[in-house]
Amino acid sequence: MSSLQIPCKAPFNIFCKTLRPAFTLIEILIAVSILSVAFVYVLKVHSDNAKYIVYLSERNKHSLEDSLFLGTNILRYHKDKKSAYDILEHYAKIKKDESRSILKKAHRTIFIPEEIKLVPPPETRGPTAIVNEIKLKDKHSANYWHFKIQAF
Repeated sequence: MSSLQIPCKAPFNIFCKTLRPAFTLIEILIAVSILSVAFVYVLKVHSDNAKYIVYLSERNKHSLEDSLFLGTNILRYHKDKKSAYDILEHYAKIKKDESRSILKKAHRTIFIPEEIKLVPPPETRGPTAIVNEIKLKDKHSANYWHFKIQAF
């Protein structure tokens, strides 16, 4: 780009300046508005991802806690609200009060629908099994399946 020379009336061209081409105010405002829209979009995507990551981490933590409830005696607690301590106290002696209080805070409402009996068709041989669905209700509810093979 070449510079633009302004005619100067000052003696010896002492005070004359050369003008360089520059962006107009409108061009700058348009560029700033485009950048601001892009930044807002990036921040929204980041915020949505952060919420989803928090949800997933909470869900995984509750899934790990659910494993405390999935013992073989869970099938007798239909429509009961039990703590992890209530379920585990028959299997292990928990001596520390801190561990006991943590297990008592983890609680679920347990639903066991009717069992399903799986049998092979009459003309074929195969295993017979009983299937129970276990529904653990809480903030992050979950369904699990208990399979018991009876005979081959």
